[in-house]
Amino acid sequence: METIERPLSNLQLELLKAFSHQLDDKDLIELKGMLASFFAKKAIEAANEVWDKEGWNEEKVDELLNTKLRTPYNK
Repeated sequence: METIERPLSNLQLELLKAFSHQLDDKDLIELKGMLASFFAKKAIEAANEVWDKEGWNEEKVDELLNTKLRTPYNK
């Protein structure tokens, strides 16, 4: 079996500690919701930072929504 050479992150270590205890289904669902909320909040904060830094507005959003960025398929 191959050994992972890089250490676990601080988040991984904390999650391992948290999950070393048996949780009932209700608590597990609550914990998953808390983690989802935490990462959603961080994503929104990062998006807001880009919005402010780049000076975006509704016009820019409409432009992005109407831009086709897909790579064409080769036949």
